[in-house]
Amino acid sequence: SSQLSSLPLQILLYVNGIYYIFYFLATLAMIIYKSQVFSYPDDLLAPDLAVLFLMAILEVPRLYLGFKGNLTEAEAPLGLSLGLTVGSVLLCVYLLLWQTYVLWADVLLNAVLLSAYGLESGLKVTAIAAFVS
Repeated sequence: SSQLSSLPLQILLYVNGIYYIFYFLATLAMIIYKSQVFSYPDDLLAPDLAVLFLMAILEVPRLYLGFKGNLTEAEAPLGLSLGLTVGSVLLCVYLLLWQTYVLWADVLLNAVLLSAYGLESGLKVTAIAAFVS
């Protein structure tokens, strides 16, 4: 029996988990900074924070299912992780394009995260294809 799980995917999931902690803390700090420095409308602060916290809530099962699916060579958890990645991408795009104030640091952080999501998604699709065949 051959091993079908993907080492590059496993490494990327691990690195992405660490990067997301940094991303969350940096984005939260920037939202707090923007609310203090700029005239941040009170009714728009809550949605920006809600998107960030919803993204953090999605990240935990997304990474867990990715790890589990890859290590057990099961396509269902990996497929669910891929679906959650789509949700995370949409929330990331919101923070990149539609939050109240977008700083250059927001663009940089979100571009790196979106790149990681894209690479991770490609590796997930490749791993699912290997598991099915």
